[in-house]
Amino acid sequence: MKEAPKTEIDLAEAKKILDGNLSELDRDKMISLLENFTEKVKDSWRVGEEFLLTPQFSDFLSFSPARWKNILVLGMGGSAIGGDLLSGYLAEELPIPLMVICGYNLPRFGGEDSLVLAVSYSGNTEETISALQKSLEAKAKVIALTSGGKMAELATEYHFPLLKVPTGIQPRAALPYLFFPLLKVLEKIGLISKREEEIRELLDILPVLCREYGSGSPLEDNLAKKIAVSLYQYLPLVYGSEGLLEGVAKRWKTQINENSKWPCFWNVFSELNHNELVGYELENKINRQVKIVYLEDEEGPLRLKQRQEITQRIIGDKVSEFITCSTRGKGKLARLFSLIYLGDLVSYYLALMNRVDPSPVVSVEKLKRELAQLG
Repeated sequence: MKEAPKTEIDLAEAKKILDGNLSELDRDKMISLLENFTEKVKDSWRVGEEFLLTPQFSDFLSFSPARWKNILVLGMGGSAIGGDLLSGYLAEELPIPLMVICGYNLPRFGGEDSLVLAVSYSGNTEETISALQKSLEAKAKVIALTSGGKMAELATEYHFPLLKVPTGIQPRAALPYLFFPLLKVLEKIGLISKREEEIRELLDILPVLCREYGSGSPLEDNLAKKIAVSLYQYLPLVYGSEGLLEGVAKRWKTQINENSKWPCFWNVFSELNHNELVGYELENKINRQVKIVYLEDEEGPLRLKQRQEITQRIIGDKVSEFITCSTRGKGKLARLFSLIYLGDLVSYYLALMNRVDPSPVVSVEKLKRELAQLG
């Protein structure tokens, strides 16, 4: 019997991988998606704009923005992250609650005055399909976003608007298509203001970040590669903050899970100061394996920065390292996606250091097969 391949390698050897031939491990070429992120943002905004011209969507324009009582975003995993990010990004602007539903059921308050945004990249996510069907039963107004599958079939059968996005991308790598079209819909309906200025700033800053964090930038000049090297063989805990960066912290966590095939956890200030902080009081070997990644919003509230600084003073010597990553740009979109992009590249480089292809998610596919066998 062959021995299982060794997954952990010497740090010096792992570092060499980052400036070597990435295609040997990245067989599905995820790096090309990451390095074309700017173009994907442009294209996804176009998808949203073209959708506004469809006859089914025109029905929504006849409703006053005051008609809606809540927005429910249905999705799982990579298909849900757009809703998570919208929730934090628009928290100070939306006049009604936005809730992300990750599961089979619809809340009881979901009904005729609910705007349901059903998101499944594949179109076949069973939890989302179930919640979508319950939304139709509750007579909620539904807009779906998918590349095809069962969800597209339901849109044809029940005549609700469908945002069609390109196929053939891992859902977690299709983030622009799962965020910007929904943002454009909310803008057109009149629930939020226009985003042209923020979009322009984002499209200006993304190419700069791509040059800094991309595969062609050597380790000594590349923050994403440096963070990946720092996290190698340690347990990352990603700390964001309430509002804008809450979804970003979750994104870092899930990207490290799926791309790097590595455990990772997340929390937010100031909630973590009321419980998780106490978990570091005892000296132990577990905490010494922890590296905290703090996502700092340069334009965020002073009080949250003060909490972070005090927290670092309290637990900084209890963990292996406290890494601070700061937002770039002034507008919320630039700040949001500057840290998302950094985290995506960190998880990609960490995957290569772990000697794994970042694209496949074997455990998820195995679970789906076993569920299918159960009927």
